[in-house]
Amino acid sequence: MQLLVQQIVEGLAAGAIYAALALALVLVHRATRIVNFAQGEMGLLSAYLAWQLVTWGLPLILALLLAAVFSFGLGVVVFKCCIRPVLSASVETIVVICTGLFLGFDALCLLLWGPDTQAFPEILPRFVWIIHGVRLTSSNVGMLIVLSVLAAGLAAWFKLTRVGLGMRAAAAERDNSLLVGIDVPAMLAMGWGIAAVFGFVAAVLVAPNLLLSPTMMFSVIIYALAAATLGGWDSPSGAIIGGLIVGVAESLGASFIPFIGAELKLVVPFALITLALLVRPQGIFGVSTRVRV
Repeated sequence: MQLLVQQIVEGLAAGAIYAALALALVLVHRATRIVNFAQGEMGLLSAYLAWQLVTWGLPLILALLLAAVFSFGLGVVVFKCCIRPVLSASVETIVVICTGLFLGFDALCLLLWGPDTQAFPEILPRFVWIIHGVRLTSSNVGMLIVLSVLAAGLAAWFKLTRVGLGMRAAAAERDNSLLVGIDVPAMLAMGWGIAAVFGFVAAVLVAPNLLLSPTMMFSVIIYALAAATLGGWDSPSGAIIGGLIVGVAESLGASFIPFIGAELKLVVPFALITLALLVRPQGIFGVSTRVRV
């Protein structure tokens, strides 16, 4: 029983990271109906920048703040330069562009910092509590707190601010929003910027454990895609729940299913994606749509 609870705790902590990146994916999809496969690599580039600033002597908090600002700007620039010109293009074109962005950002990190792994500074303090035999670390608790803050901040932004309401309107009714004076391109660009910051948060949370490398976010983006598919591509709350489910499923599968183990635990998100698409393609919290021909 203790092992079961321990794996659930570990899974929830990992799921918080997947949920943060899944939130970024869902924000982009809600705004532009695009699945940005490069979301993790954009976060990786910003994480490398934060690490570089720390190695140059800047305090960690200042380095993270500057990298977060860079992340927002990066998201805006990517939207304006690479996405906005092809918003009305075919799905195949969008997939090719996002795949090219994925490879481009990965190659840029490799060019600038090389293939060697780098130790990223600890973001959260390291304390351990033993509760009824279950090991609870401050890092695990901190990841869940960070996810809660992101979720609450995003909900407040969309419900309580004029800009947030404008972003919701631009995502839901792009053409009609123009008629009431909403600057739709600016709202969509801001959505991409916020999503890039969320991707950066996911990258810096996972970096101390996986070590910083050009391939660090490859597995994380797969888990995040599974989380968004499971929770629903139109639901930020679904992305959070989906991320936590994926994290727990990964942890339990690696511990209790013999043929999976630690080596094949990447099978879990693929299995969840397949199951979701077969049983409920719109996701747990997604809304099905009907097209009348």
